[in-house]
Amino acid sequence: MALHDPMEDGPRRPREGPADPPPPPEWTILSLLEWSSGYLARRGFDEARLHVELLLAHVLGLRRLDLYLQFDRPLTPEERKGFRALFERRLKHEPLQYILGGTEFMGLPLALNRFVLIPRPETEVLVERALEILKIWGRPADVLDIGTGSGNIAVALGALAPRASIVTVDVSADALDLARLNVERNHLANVTLLQGDVFGDLLVDRSFDMIVSNPPYVSAGEYAALESEVREYEPASAVTDGGTGFAVISRIAQIAPSRLRPGGSLLMEIGYGQADRAREILAAAGLVDVALVQDFARIPRVIEGRQPEGIA
Repeated sequence: MALHDPMEDGPRRPREGPADPPPPPEWTILSLLEWSSGYLARRGFDEARLHVELLLAHVLGLRRLDLYLQFDRPLTPEERKGFRALFERRLKHEPLQYILGGTEFMGLPLALNRFVLIPRPETEVLVERALEILKIWGRPADVLDIGTGSGNIAVALGALAPRASIVTVDVSADALDLARLNVERNHLANVTLLQGDVFGDLLVDRSFDMIVSNPPYVSAGEYAALESEVREYEPASAVTDGGTGFAVISRIAQIAPSRLRPGGSLLMEIGYGQADRAREILAAAGLVDVALVQDFARIPRVIEGRQPEGIA
């Protein structure tokens, strides 16, 4: 649905629907925030006010707080045009993070585009557990991140565990270009990026203390039922394996024993209802001390296993 005359001067047109009030006589920061957030909310968008504030702050080059300090400021035609372009993208359900070109993960800035999955808070559970293990070890460690996407996991581990050396891998050159930008943006010298298939010959001669991954674990049936913001905008290959949801989980578990040093750990993010099968997969691969870590909703979100001691 196109946005009807929301930020243009000139005669007002008839209302698009009975629930929509006419545009205000003057577009100030406050009037635009109120009118636009109401427009989104009436169309079922969650957090409409927050999203409008973030879009307008982005266009104006301000912090959200600055908007509240300048409520009465009139907006120029160029500013209204810039906001309208972004607002119409949001009306089409394009994720806010893609429109803004970035997000934060573990408090760290990340650039984003449609070549990569948008990082979720659940993935922070994986990173936090990896950091706990690295702290327990209390020594430098080599970490392999499989399927880096935006580089969010590698960037977070590189920044928050500076004694670790992270090798992060993806088959997508576009994803690696973005991950490289995020590594540079966060000034990290302990993250190495490689393009290739880790299930093939890549890194067969290397071993690691830890392997981490957020693999595509959504089944084909679940993927078909996802909201349009995911299906129409985020890369399908980063969300679903096109089958049961266990294909990539199984492949990572299968190669882990040959890539982990004795006592090394494998950690993977998993989906709702996958805990029991994921346990079986890691145990069948020969990993021990298989355990689960719950997310904020008390859903098993991370599966971990350990390479037995004495196995090279």
